[in-house]
Amino acid sequence: MTPILPGSTLGILGGGQLGRMVAMAARSLGYRVQVMDPDPSCPARFVVDACFEGAWNDAHAAADLARGSDVVTLEIEQISLEALDAASKFAPVRPSADLLRVIQNRIRQKDWLRERGFPLGPWRAARSAEDMQEAVAALGPKCFVKSAHGGYDGRSQVKLGFGEPTTPADAWRLLGEQHCVVEQALDLELEISVMVARSPRGETKSFPSATNHHEHQILAWSVIPSLISPDIEQRAQHLACAIADSFTLEGLLAVEMFLTKSGDLLVNELAPRPHNSYHASERACVTSQFEQCVRAVCDLPLGDVSVVQPAAIANLLGDLWLDQPGSPASEARGGGHNPHFDRALAVPGVRVHLYEKHQPRKGRKMGHLSAVGATPQEAVDRVLQAQRLL
Repeated sequence: MTPILPGSTLGILGGGQLGRMVAMAARSLGYRVQVMDPDPSCPARFVVDACFEGAWNDAHAAADLARGSDVVTLEIEQISLEALDAASKFAPVRPSADLLRVIQNRIRQKDWLRERGFPLGPWRAARSAEDMQEAVAALGPKCFVKSAHGGYDGRSQVKLGFGEPTTPADAWRLLGEQHCVVEQALDLELEISVMVARSPRGETKSFPSATNHHEHQILAWSVIPSLISPDIEQRAQHLACAIADSFTLEGLLAVEMFLTKSGDLLVNELAPRPHNSYHASERACVTSQFEQCVRAVCDLPLGDVSVVQPAAIANLLGDLWLDQPGSPASEARGGGHNPHFDRALAVPGVRVHLYEKHQPRKGRKMGHLSAVGATPQEAVDRVLQAQRLL
């Protein structure tokens, strides 16, 4: 393998906040960067050399991006296989289309994990309304139903048995009568994730695990290092690295896991890209996930992933920018307001990270806060204090 050295051009399929932050890390290393995204005003637009407008299935735009790139990576797993194949004719694409084919379909992903003996919670595939009824009857009363393809941050998901009147037939209709996975709700102690980086030459490094807290199926806050015992940490690291090696990964792979109250460690989902739960690596670790992504896909030596200081992040959703309708403050400001970032920045160790998304919407990730502390809990306390002051 020949390293792709600084001065070369990195192409990124996707120009959202993850692409933006990878691009910023790449520019610090001396790379030129270009992205492809359906939105010509995507967050990465303002920090890259070129932005190609194209849908996730636009093979022509993907090929145009790759023609001027020395290597191509991605920040979203919804890129079509046709677009990846088109790009691969002009530059190495890392991670590969073979890996994406497995991961971007939840049924295929779970089958792949099960066939290789990786631990999963009880689940069933549902390819019809009848399958859905049978799956819920077998796994209920509480279940999560997720579309097999697409959806994240709680989208394309339905909860059953949590007090809502939704029936299995309702869930089938709400998800567009498309193939789904039905997962049994588990008695959880914690949700964690492990980020693994692997280069084409086979060098592998995994970051210390992160503890993640979700609200309404969206990550609310995350902290590195996580709040688990050394024994569970060792098990989580081994599991994540084994999955990455089984894929012959080139790039990043985030392995989301459930730790149950009975002590079982189970794989939830895989993400072959930078991950929201590792934004805190910019503050916590010697090497951030974004720089590590560049190092991995360019086949450079991987960076040190040691924790320098505990750090936590809290996501900032578009709801923060939106006032209660009809309030005098809302009317005076035309229906919205900017959060009080000055108040948040008064908390020791806190930084603000905004993605330059100009239209706030409910549930849309507009940025995040980060905080450091002497302990993981202090970092969490600080970032949540700052969030309350917004």
